[in-house]
Amino acid sequence: MKKLINKPVDFVRESLEGMAAAHSDQIKVNFDPIFVYRADAPVKDKVAVISGGGSGHEPTHVGFVGQGMLDAACPGDVFVSPTTEQIIEAIRTVHGGAGVLNIVKCYWDDMDVFAEAAELALTEGIPAANILIDDDVAVSESVYSHGRRGTGTTVLAERICGAAAEQGYDLPRLADLCRQVNLNGRSMGMAFTPCTIPAKGTLFELGENEMEVGVGIHGEPGRERMSLKTGDEIVEMLALEIIADPAYERTVREWDSGKGEWVDVHLVDPPFQSGDQVLAFVNGMGGTPVPELYLAYRKLVEICQKKGLTIVRNLIGTYITAIEMQGMSITLLRIDDEMLKLWDTPVNTPRLRRGA
Repeated sequence: MKKLINKPVDFVRESLEGMAAAHSDQIKVNFDPIFVYRADAPVKDKVAVISGGGSGHEPTHVGFVGQGMLDAACPGDVFVSPTTEQIIEAIRTVHGGAGVLNIVKCYWDDMDVFAEAAELALTEGIPAANILIDDDVAVSESVYSHGRRGTGTTVLAERICGAAAEQGYDLPRLADLCRQVNLNGRSMGMAFTPCTIPAKGTLFELGENEMEVGVGIHGEPGRERMSLKTGDEIVEMLALEIIADPAYERTVREWDSGKGEWVDVHLVDPPFQSGDQVLAFVNGMGGTPVPELYLAYRKLVEICQKKGLTIVRNLIGTYITAIEMQGMSITLLRIDDEMLKLWDTPVNTPRLRRGA
């Protein structure tokens, strides 16, 4: 493999050393255990917003630490979840007295370590709420997750909830907002090529004229492997699956910081309907040129118009990746006036900045 690395075992640490040097006005990096946090943390009387997961998905999550998004992000090794130690140390560092919201992608290992960290936080008098993101319509079950996988809506939740925390939302209100973002977001992705993991190599192979539809952000199998299609055909395939996705019902376990215990919450994702306002997110998987993403957005606009959906905001670019995988994902988020107002507030992070 050809990569800008020295020793694979040092890859994450050395990358974060460079990131800390490049963005010292926005972030700091703790190296034992590793986590990235706001340079001005802790922010007094503000709910701290934390996320994390395996490295290899950058700029998610470490690139979104800063004003208007995350207070801290906990990166594991490439495609490996962070540890409970990383998360609890991040919580201690950024807790400003108003509690902590953990935004957790629906993967078994991520869920386990964030659960343990929330319980530890409570023993130290720190209120913590864990909200799960499970927006991938491609699969209903996965060996990696309990139910749908957490993908593109994670970025949107981090932005909207980070903005709300900046505006002074308390923990119960912020947790409810995060839950609503998840319930109203749906995603689906595809890949032209696999990615290459330092120290491990390529996880799967795709033929020269093949693509994988419904692939996960770690290269997990999708719905179907098929012959290559045109850009318009691919966008139509993904978008129509997202828009036509029926109500999705499930029961999830959320950490209730008030009760200090896990509670079962019954959730229903409402289907999209004509007349909905949406935020459209076209995301590159790491190796997709920006012009191709705009080509995809062009077709997505057409499809949404035909289905009666009005795109009121968009996000187009490379934001949640699978290292250098060539491919894309589409996320549609039904957005109300509250979310829209929060989306438009200033944000100042290494990889997303607007109005700050």
